[in-house]
Amino acid sequence: MKYNIVILISAFLFLANTGKTYGQNPNLHIYLCFGQSNMEGTGEIETQDTISNPRFLLLQAVDCPNLDRHKGSWYNATSPLCHCNTGVSLAEQFGNTLLDNVPDSISVALINVAIGGCHIQLFDQDSTGSYVEKAPDWMKEKLLLYDNNPYKRIVEMAKIAQQNGVIKGILLHQGESNTGDLDWRNKVNKVYSALLQDLKLDAKKTPLLAGEMLSAQQGGKCSSMNEIVNKLPQTIPNAHIISSQGCEGKPDGLHFTTAGYRELGRRYADVLLKLNLD
Repeated sequence: MKYNIVILISAFLFLANTGKTYGQNPNLHIYLCFGQSNMEGTGEIETQDTISNPRFLLLQAVDCPNLDRHKGSWYNATSPLCHCNTGVSLAEQFGNTLLDNVPDSISVALINVAIGGCHIQLFDQDSTGSYVEKAPDWMKEKLLLYDNNPYKRIVEMAKIAQQNGVIKGILLHQGESNTGDLDWRNKVNKVYSALLQDLKLDAKKTPLLAGEMLSAQQGGKCSSMNEIVNKLPQTIPNAHIISSQGCEGKPDGLHFTTAGYRELGRRYADVLLKLNLD
């Protein structure tokens, strides 16, 4: 599988270098995914999630010996897309929906960096160190996968990906741990702005798609956070909110079912497609 990806990426580089000064292929669309457990993915992996599509790629962000995947290497995007033992997330359906609606010449690549239970402050470089120091024991093992700095890992992987393609957007699903935090949108903006600066991205061409928490209709324990999430575009003009209404949830009141993730991911893609990005 990895051999085929190497061939595919090599082809991208060959085509991209024709008339260009470095290896960016405009037909390889890269999306950065980050957040907490619903971006990690807790859905049951089904057969369809293990079938590869040569146009749907993953740049692995952590070493996973059990999956024979290595950090910084390209693979077909099959579940799990985050850690070594996570489940289906919204990202799978996001990518598949995009591929169903763009020309066959376009490929989609994901980078997924997420930590279950984390606050948005974990991704703020001014507070990462103190956050990690005070993190609960159950979180420390996941943090070690990113050398205790998930934001830095996003940037590291994104710069590798930028050698091959073009970053077209950022997907966020985070907020359960910040429920009631009226300053959340400013904290998100700080992380978003840092990504734009560190990766030399244009805010007008880099939408931030942010999903709502599990809805009250589905018994969402953090559904009150959705009122705060929906105000994000007031702070980030190119932020777009993804509704979770009707997306099936698990009895824990925090996470979506596999079907819920599929619907939520489809909505992320639908919103992006309506933006008519070049």
